[in-house]
Amino acid sequence: MLKCSTSLWSADLTNLGAEMRRVEPFSERFHLDVADGHYVKTLLFFPDLVAQLRPRTTKPFEVHLMVTDPLGWIDPFVEAGADIIIFCFDAAKNPGEVLRAIKSRGKKAGVSLLISEPLAVVEPYWNDLDVLCVVGTAMGIKGAGMDESVPGKIKRAREIIQQRGLKTEIEADGGIRRETVPLLAAAGADCIVPGSLMFKEDPPAMRKWLNNIAP
Repeated sequence: MLKCSTSLWSADLTNLGAEMRRVEPFSERFHLDVADGHYVKTLLFFPDLVAQLRPRTTKPFEVHLMVTDPLGWIDPFVEAGADIIIFCFDAAKNPGEVLRAIKSRGKKAGVSLLISEPLAVVEPYWNDLDVLCVVGTAMGIKGAGMDESVPGKIKRAREIIQQRGLKTEIEADGGIRRETVPLLAAAGADCIVPGSLMFKEDPPAMRKWLNNIAP
Protein backbone atom coordinates (compact mmCIF):
# COMPACT_ATOMS: atom_id res chain seq x y z
CA MET A 1 0.00 0.00 0.00
CA LEU A 2 1.30 3.45 -0.94
CA LYS A 3 2.04 5.75 1.97
CA CYS A 4 1.10 9.42 1.94
CA SER A 5 3.54 12.13 2.97
CA THR A 6 0.99 14.88 2.59
CA SER A 7 2.37 18.20 1.39
CA LEU A 8 1.23 21.17 3.45
CA TRP A 9 2.18 23.50 0.60
CA SER A 10 -1.21 22.70 -0.97
CA ALA A 11 -3.18 23.28 2.22
CA ASP A 12 -5.06 26.46 3.08
CA LEU A 13 -2.04 28.27 4.50
CA THR A 14 -4.24 30.60 6.55
CA ASN A 15 -5.71 27.66 8.46
CA LEU A 16 -2.98 25.04 8.71
CA GLY A 17 -4.05 23.54 12.03
CA ALA A 18 -7.53 22.70 10.79
CA GLU A 19 -6.19 21.48 7.45
CA MET A 20 -3.82 19.10 9.19
CA ARG A 21 -6.62 17.70 11.33
CA ARG A 22 -8.76 17.17 8.22
CA VAL A 23 -6.21 15.00 6.40
CA GLU A 24 -4.31 13.50 9.35
CA PRO A 25 -6.28 10.19 9.43
CA PHE A 26 -5.38 9.60 5.79
CA SER A 27 -1.67 10.49 5.96
CA GLU A 28 1.33 8.59 7.26
CA ARG A 29 3.31 11.80 7.70
CA PHE A 30 3.40 15.48 6.72
CA HIS A 31 5.76 16.87 4.08
CA LEU A 32 7.00 20.42 4.69
CA ASP A 33 8.84 22.09 1.83
CA VAL A 34 11.47 24.59 2.90
CA ALA A 35 12.66 27.14 0.34
CA ASP A 36 15.12 29.97 0.98
CA GLY A 37 14.45 32.07 -2.11
CA HIS A 38 17.92 31.23 -3.47
CA TYR A 39 17.98 27.57 -4.44
CA VAL A 40 14.49 28.10 -5.86
CA LYS A 41 12.66 31.40 -6.30
CA THR A 42 10.15 30.58 -3.61
CA LEU A 43 9.88 31.18 0.13
CA LEU A 44 8.31 28.38 2.11
CA PHE A 45 8.10 26.86 5.59
CA PHE A 46 10.57 28.11 8.19
CA PRO A 47 11.64 26.67 11.58
CA ASP A 48 9.41 28.81 13.82
CA LEU A 49 6.33 27.85 11.80
CA VAL A 50 7.25 24.16 11.91
CA ALA A 51 7.72 24.42 15.68
CA GLN A 52 4.25 25.97 16.00
CA LEU A 53 2.72 23.17 13.93
CA ARG A 54 4.51 20.37 15.78
CA PRO A 55 2.05 20.14 18.74
CA ARG A 56 -0.90 19.93 16.34
CA THR A 57 -0.20 16.32 15.32
CA THR A 58 1.64 13.17 16.35
CA LYS A 59 2.38 12.28 12.73
CA PRO A 60 6.04 12.48 11.67
CA PHE A 61 7.26 15.69 10.03
CA GLU A 62 9.29 15.28 6.86
CA VAL A 63 11.22 18.45 6.02
CA HIS A 64 12.35 18.87 2.41
CA LEU A 65 15.21 21.36 2.29
CA MET A 66 15.23 23.25 -1.03
CA VAL A 67 18.05 25.52 0.15
CA THR A 68 21.59 26.42 -0.83
CA ASP A 69 23.09 25.43 2.54
CA PRO A 70 21.39 22.26 3.75
CA LEU A 71 24.01 21.60 6.43
CA GLY A 72 23.27 24.91 8.12
CA TRP A 73 19.53 24.22 8.37
CA ILE A 74 19.66 20.81 10.02
CA ASP A 75 19.78 21.94 13.64
CA PRO A 76 17.02 24.58 13.35
CA PHE A 77 14.61 22.03 11.90
CA VAL A 78 15.62 19.26 14.30
CA GLU A 79 14.86 21.68 17.13
CA ALA A 80 11.55 22.59 15.45
CA GLY A 81 10.46 18.95 15.46
CA ALA A 82 11.52 17.36 12.16
CA ASP A 83 11.62 13.55 12.11
CA ILE A 84 12.93 13.13 8.56
CA ILE A 85 15.14 15.59 6.69
CA ILE A 86 15.54 15.40 2.93
CA PHE A 87 17.93 17.72 1.08
CA CYS A 88 18.52 18.43 -2.59
CA PHE A 89 21.50 16.37 -3.67
CA ASP A 90 22.94 19.03 -5.96
CA ALA A 91 22.78 21.69 -3.22
CA ALA A 92 25.30 19.88 -1.01
CA LYS A 93 29.05 20.25 -1.54
CA ASN A 94 29.53 17.08 0.50
CA PRO A 95 26.33 14.98 0.53
CA GLY A 96 27.88 12.38 2.81
CA GLU A 97 28.59 15.01 5.44
CA VAL A 98 24.99 16.22 5.35
CA LEU A 99 23.61 12.68 5.61
CA ARG A 100 25.86 11.91 8.57
CA ALA A 101 24.91 15.16 10.29
CA ILE A 102 21.20 14.36 10.02
CA LYS A 103 21.60 10.80 11.25
CA SER A 104 23.90 11.85 14.11
CA ARG A 105 20.95 13.81 15.47
CA GLY A 106 18.80 10.71 15.51
CA LYS A 107 16.73 11.63 12.46
CA LYS A 108 16.07 9.82 9.21
CA ALA A 109 17.94 11.20 6.23
CA GLY A 110 17.19 11.41 2.54
CA VAL A 111 18.08 13.11 -0.70
CA SER A 112 15.95 14.40 -3.54
CA LEU A 113 17.00 14.12 -7.16
CA LEU A 114 16.22 16.58 -9.92
CA ILE A 115 14.65 15.25 -13.11
CA SER A 116 18.02 15.66 -14.82
CA GLU A 117 20.01 13.79 -12.16
CA PRO A 118 20.67 10.08 -12.74
CA LEU A 119 20.56 7.52 -9.95
CA ALA A 120 24.30 7.04 -10.38
CA VAL A 121 25.02 10.21 -8.40
CA VAL A 122 23.83 8.57 -5.17
CA GLU A 123 25.91 5.42 -5.66
CA PRO A 124 28.33 6.17 -2.77
CA TYR A 125 25.50 6.96 -0.36
CA TRP A 126 22.93 4.17 -0.64
CA ASN A 127 23.75 2.69 2.77
CA ASP A 128 23.04 6.04 4.45
CA LEU A 129 19.75 6.76 2.67
CA ASP A 130 16.52 6.26 4.57
CA VAL A 131 14.55 8.03 1.84
CA LEU A 132 15.21 8.55 -1.87
CA CYS A 133 12.89 11.30 -3.08
CA VAL A 134 12.43 11.20 -6.85
CA VAL A 135 11.23 14.63 -7.96
CA GLY A 136 8.94 14.59 -10.97
CA THR A 137 8.66 18.31 -11.73
CA ALA A 138 10.94 21.33 -11.83
CA MET A 139 12.06 22.03 -8.27
CA GLY A 140 9.93 24.57 -6.41
CA ILE A 141 7.09 24.50 -8.97
CA LYS A 142 3.60 23.58 -7.80
CA GLY A 143 0.93 22.15 -10.10
CA ALA A 144 3.17 20.98 -12.95
CA GLY A 145 2.79 17.62 -14.69
CA MET A 146 5.06 14.69 -13.90
CA ASP A 147 8.04 14.10 -16.18
CA GLU A 148 7.73 10.84 -18.12
CA SER A 149 11.18 9.68 -16.93
CA VAL A 150 10.06 9.28 -13.31
CA PRO A 151 8.56 5.75 -13.37
CA GLY A 152 11.69 4.36 -15.02
CA LYS A 153 13.95 6.00 -12.44
CA ILE A 154 11.82 4.60 -9.62
CA LYS A 155 11.85 1.13 -11.16
CA ARG A 156 15.63 1.15 -11.37
CA ALA A 157 15.93 2.42 -7.79
CA ARG A 158 13.65 -0.40 -6.61
CA GLU A 159 15.89 -2.94 -8.36
CA ILE A 160 19.01 -1.55 -6.66
CA ILE A 161 17.36 -1.53 -3.24
CA GLN A 162 16.16 -5.12 -3.60
CA GLN A 163 19.47 -6.37 -4.98
CA ARG A 164 21.40 -4.88 -2.07
CA GLY A 165 18.91 -5.75 0.64
CA LEU A 166 18.44 -2.12 1.64
CA LYS A 167 15.51 -0.60 3.50
CA THR A 168 15.60 2.72 1.65
CA GLU A 169 12.12 4.09 1.01
CA ILE A 170 11.33 5.47 -2.45
CA GLU A 171 9.22 8.60 -2.40
CA ALA A 172 7.66 10.29 -5.45
CA ASP A 173 7.22 14.06 -5.21
CA GLY A 174 5.73 16.30 -7.89
CA GLY A 175 3.01 15.74 -10.45
CA ILE A 176 1.02 13.45 -8.15
CA ARG A 177 -2.28 13.03 -9.98
CA ARG A 178 -4.99 10.40 -10.43
CA GLU A 179 -3.40 9.39 -13.73
CA THR A 180 0.20 9.25 -12.44
CA VAL A 181 -0.23 7.45 -9.11
CA PRO A 182 -0.90 4.00 -10.68
CA LEU A 183 2.31 4.41 -12.74
CA LEU A 184 4.30 5.26 -9.63
CA ALA A 185 2.88 2.32 -7.70
CA ALA A 186 3.63 -0.10 -10.53
CA ALA A 187 7.20 1.21 -10.74
CA GLY A 188 7.83 0.45 -7.06
CA ALA A 189 7.28 3.68 -5.14
CA ASP A 190 6.68 3.26 -1.41
CA CYS A 191 5.32 6.71 -0.78
CA ILE A 192 3.81 9.65 -2.65
CA VAL A 193 3.67 13.32 -1.73
CA PRO A 194 0.07 14.31 -2.46
CA GLY A 195 -0.80 17.97 -2.35
CA SER A 196 -3.94 18.98 -4.23
CA LEU A 197 -4.78 15.29 -4.59
CA MET A 198 -5.37 15.26 -0.84
CA PHE A 199 -6.52 18.80 -0.05
CA LYS A 200 -8.65 19.52 -3.12
CA GLU A 201 -10.48 16.18 -3.08
CA ASP A 202 -12.41 14.35 -0.38
CA PRO A 203 -9.61 12.83 1.75
CA PRO A 204 -11.46 9.63 2.81
CA ALA A 205 -12.53 8.89 -0.77
CA MET A 206 -9.08 9.64 -2.13
CA ARG A 207 -7.42 7.36 0.41
CA LYS A 208 -9.88 4.56 -0.31
CA TRP A 209 -9.07 4.86 -4.01
CA LEU A 210 -5.35 4.92 -3.25
CA ASN A 211 -5.53 1.79 -1.10
CA ASN A 212 -7.11 -0.12 -3.96
CA ILE A 213 -4.27 0.56 -6.38
CA ALA A 214 -2.30 -2.63 -6.92
CA PRO A 215 1.50 -2.24 -6.78
